[in-house]
Amino acid sequence: MRNRQKGFSLIELLIVVAIILIIAAIAIPNLLRSKIAANQASAVGSLRTLNTSCIAFSTSYGQFPAALTNLGPVASGGTASSTSADLIDSVLSAGTKSGYTFLFTAGNSNQSYTITATPITAATTGQNMYFTDQSGVIRVNTSGSGANATSTPIG
Repeated sequence: MRNRQKGFSLIELLIVVAIILIIAAIAIPNLLRSKIAANQASAVGSLRTLNTSCIAFSTSYGQFPAALTNLGPVASGGTASSTSADLIDSVLSAGTKSGYTFLFTAGNSNQSYTITATPITAATTGQNMYFTDQSGVIRVNTSGSGANATSTPIG
C-alpha cells in the first residue's frame, strides 16, 4: 500500500493565489479612489475651519491673521494672542493636512485673506484644487490648474 499524504497540491495553491490576485486587482483602485475622496472632503472641511477661525480672529483682534501660524496653538503655559490665537491645531497651522497643502495669503493691512488648498500629489492624494477668501465661499477647480476667485463654488 502507498502512503497517502494529506495537504494541497501545487495546482490548488496556484489557483487560490490567482483568485486572491484577481480580487486585489479589483479592490485596490476602489480603495485609492476612496482615499482621494476622503482627502478632498478633509480639505473642504479644513477650509471651513480656517474660515471660521479667521472670522473669530478678526472679531477678537480687529483684523485677519497675517499668517496661518497666527491661528495655531499657544506654547505650553501661554495665553492666546494675535501671534498664536489657539483656534486651530498644530497640524493645520503648519499648512499641510490629509494630502493637501494650504497656502494662506494676507491682504492689505490684514483686512482680507485668501487660502488655497492644492493636493500634494494629484494622482494619489487629491484631484481638486480649492480656494476661499474672507467671503467664506469655498471654490473648486477640477481642471488641474489652480483655483481662484472665479472658480466654481462648491455646494
